[in-house]
Amino acid sequence: MIEVRPLDLGDPETLAEIVRLQRASYRVEADLIGMPDLPPLRETPEELAATEESFLGAFEASRLLGAVSYKREGGLLDIHRLVVDPVAFRRGIATRLLDALDERHADADRTIVATGEENGPAVELYERRGFRAVGRTTVAPGIRIVRFERRNAGMVL
Repeated sequence: MIEVRPLDLGDPETLAEIVRLQRASYRVEADLIGMPDLPPLRETPEELAATEESFLGAFEASRLLGAVSYKREGGLLDIHRLVVDPVAFRRGIATRLLDALDERHADADRTIVATGEENGPAVELYERRGFRAVGRTTVAPGIRIVRFERRNAGMVL
């Protein structure tokens, strides 16, 4: 059974687990989008602790299988990262994390997120959840980031 709960970035063990998790997950994204030096692959626990992001983690027993980070500013919910351990791909972990985030922030007017344009699984996930592409940015030759937005008014959870 998957349990989603807030993560404490003040705990060194939690920080180490998030860094381990995101390095494994972002390695797959780096390969998909053709950007082997994706910045999150170099992020240290200290840098992660300094973010102003809030985190939810998905656990099976005591093992962290996924995490989502976000910032909330007024009616805007801004998803900064969504990572799943590759050993848990295709088990609904990302969906469960996004469901939990939506439940906790049901009063948000809109939600935004971005991912590599060539990250097909992430693009499909966001589109299935009602996000629409609102822009693209080239960050390196051949590497484009797509920005998504979802208006949440009247959204049924």
